[in-house]
Amino acid sequence: MFNALANGSATVTNLSGGADCTSTIGIFRAMGVDIQRSPGPAGRGDTVQIKGVGMHGLAEPIEILDAGNSGTTTRLMSGLLAGRPIMTVMTGDDSLRSRPMGRVINPLRSMGAEISARDGGRLAPIVFHGGELHGIEYDMPVASAQLKSCLLLAGLRATGNTVIKQPDVSRDHTERMLAGMGANISVDGLAVTTSESELTAADVEVPGDISSAAFWIVAAAAHPDADITLSNVGVNPTRTGIFDVLRAMGVDIDLVNERTIAGEPVADLHVRSSELKGIDIGGDVIPLMIDEVPVLAVAAAMAEGTTRITEAAELRVKESDRISATVAWLKAAGVEHEESEDGLTIDGGGKIQSAVADSFDDHRIAMSLAIAGLVSEGTIGIERAESVDISYPTFWRDLDTLSGVIA
Repeated sequence: MFNALANGSATVTNLSGGADCTSTIGIFRAMGVDIQRSPGPAGRGDTVQIKGVGMHGLAEPIEILDAGNSGTTTRLMSGLLAGRPIMTVMTGDDSLRSRPMGRVINPLRSMGAEISARDGGRLAPIVFHGGELHGIEYDMPVASAQLKSCLLLAGLRATGNTVIKQPDVSRDHTERMLAGMGANISVDGLAVTTSESELTAADVEVPGDISSAAFWIVAAAAHPDADITLSNVGVNPTRTGIFDVLRAMGVDIDLVNERTIAGEPVADLHVRSSELKGIDIGGDVIPLMIDEVPVLAVAAAMAEGTTRITEAAELRVKESDRISATVAWLKAAGVEHEESEDGLTIDGGGKIQSAVADSFDDHRIAMSLAIAGLVSEGTIGIERAESVDISYPTFWRDLDTLSGVIA
């Protein structure tokens, strides 16, 4: 995204082959950005070459922009498209069209953007009509990196300063990368300020995604005979809440070969079989590991004692209602649990029984079910398992390499 808006050309290596990244590339190509994609070396992601068009160079597309299943693409693109002197329409799949977009549309309108959307301005499809943007001071109602990034990107083309005030820390990849590419951006505690800027293209090597690595961390910790190393994983401190939680549960995990790549901290993760115990999880750590909660439920089911997850209502507006989806498979697999509005309670004991469960077309639910099957007493059948392609198309191959248990 950022290199497409930058001045100059750049190469991005180790890019995920997942559908979300493919949707993003398709959107920029539809607006005139030259993006060439090729397979990377064995065991690595794709290589992408991007010729930036500058902050004001996106062309009006002749087709509807399709974000697929990607909420990140939709919300960040909203910030990029708001206020441009072109008309654009953006939509996505059934799941995406049910996810709330008012949280980005409303503050963008307050910046001067002319936007219309379905269901009274709440749901995609979203139509961007242009408008002159001006900076605002905005108190975010939730700690959301997607919302924060959307408004920061809009602020790059707005007159005056745009000040975003967060209630808690959220992922800061956007701030790091924009600063590295020359944007006018500053961070003061929980407040982030930006103003009109030009970006300079920058080569980037994408580290391994900690949200994807979490599945293998839980698999190794919950399995009775495991010792694995995950190489080249991003360990940005706004993403490592999962480490704090798993260590509190007794997981034996070490970070080795720590280094910095393109401004992001990276390490190799060494994980071994562990004696898991139930804990209480909530508060400030939730925004730092919200995407890892579904697989954390597997660890909780295998732990001794009770795990309570609270203040995680954001899970209900992800690709699926991830609280209800998790409760559904726990019930089918005979794991004692209790659902609440903002989380769930899981009584562990290490007995996940055979079951057939629906992924609800949610990639993280499908992969969590696969890890549950790996450590269960029987087998787990997964309906709509192909949803893993959204973020991790080589997941099944990697699971088979690790375990050889896929049927």
